Amino acid sequence: MDESRKLFVGPRLKRLRRDLNLSQARMAEELGLSPSYLNLMERNQRPITAQVLIRLAHAYSLDPREFANDDHERTVSELEEVFADPLFRSAPVARIELRETIENAPSLVDAVNRLYRAYQAMRGAREVMTPNLNDRDRAEDAPQVNPVDRVRELIHEAKNHFPELDEAAEALASDLAVTGHEPFFAIAERLRSKHGIRVRVMPIDVMSDNLRRYDHHRRQLLISELVDPSGRTFQAAYQLAFAEMRATIDALAARLEPVDGPARRLLRVSFGNYFAGALMMPYGKFHAAAEALGYDVEVLGARFGASFEQVAHRLTTLARPGARGIPFFLVRVDAAGNVSKRFSSGRFPFSQFGGTCPLWNLHSTFRTPGQVATQIVELPDGSRWFSMARSVKRASNPWGMPDPQFVVGLGCELKYAHRLVYARGLDLSAADATPIGINCRLCERVACPQRAAPPMMHALIVDEMRRGISPFEFDAT
Repeated sequence: MDESRKLFVGPRLKRLRRDLNLSQARMAEELGLSPSYLNLMERNQRPITAQVLIRLAHAYSLDPREFANDDHERTVSELEEVFADPLFRSAPVARIELRETIENAPSLVDAVNRLYRAYQAMRGAREVMTPNLNDRDRAEDAPQVNPVDRVRELIHEAKNHFPELDEAAEALASDLAVTGHEPFFAIAERLRSKHGIRVRVMPIDVMSDNLRRYDHHRRQLLISELVDPSGRTFQAAYQLAFAEMRATIDALAARLEPVDGPARRLLRVSFGNYFAGALMMPYGKFHAAAEALGYDVEVLGARFGASFEQVAHRLTTLARPGARGIPFFLVRVDAAGNVSKRFSSGRFPFSQFGGTCPLWNLHSTFRTPGQVATQIVELPDGSRWFSMARSVKRASNPWGMPDPQFVVGLGCELKYAHRLVYARGLDLSAADATPIGINCRLCERVACPQRAAPPMMHALIVDEMRRGISPFEFDAT
């Protein structure tokens, strides 16, 4: 904890006490504090000290760093995105009001974000289903929140770290003696010998559009020949997750998503994928190798028999107390700028809707396939980040078929970059940073030549006699 910075965690402290079903007097007694002092901390009238954080950790089995983690700026960005919607144009909300709401009513902020996601899902579905009708004439039945967005939210809230899956995968990897050289055969043999499931790599004319298919009646896992070796290992490990960990996966999914529906089923898929990655890259060995190798994604992939994307994804999960990795974020985009995957163990403020900033080199990386491109970027709040990006592809494709390409971006706050092999030789304290935004409609940077839309929180200025570097000018005050 930075002694020079006062840390106010009143809402989180109050939420913890309520979750534990404790009175103020009882918690104060367990922490060795007076009830009045605890009350002041809960009202953000006193900062929390390092000593109290340590007492919290001992009393309630918390990681003090996790409890003190500051997601404030990310939450501000999310709420700004909500209130940038034209729906609120006649009732603008000042940034200071957003900060006060986040500090004093975090549950209300969560509810507003969830309500806005439901509104966006409803609006998007109605526009697709009834594009030629006026709003008055559209169907009134609204769908629930998009299950994909719901699962992303739940995984983000958990910091993309699930200890029970990591520990089980680590134990199983030790039992199988899985190494980066022959993991596929070890996993396939486990499926055969213990569960009676045969793994077969099948030709494309048999698999058609399927990359993986489990034949329940014949107890066969069929994997397309188009899937590369790391992908075959991953698909076999995914099947093993449901053969050996189904009860754990079901319980974890039910705990995070009480309603049994598409979101819970997607969670089960996500947890199967998480377990597969953890089996290929067991936590302890992978974390030690990552630290020793300066987080060199290519070398880690070679050592553990994993792809660039699999390694990058695994790096976002290293949040075990006492063996934490760098808090990375990950984003995957296609050539049109659509975001198809995003994870973060830190506080990077992803846009909840829309694409990314065109000044971020994710997009130019498509022109240099297979090469890692680095960049230092600065967000509008002044925070600086170190980013690495590389193009990837999912599987081979026969001649004449579309060949989908993606770029995976992996990054961290600049203060961690000195631990990366990608930053060696750079003077990080003096390096220039590319100013980027979250996306155009939320970005307040003036004179941006790549701006595709004016910021929704500011009035547009139209001058018929002048053309600036940006196609949209606005009142920045």
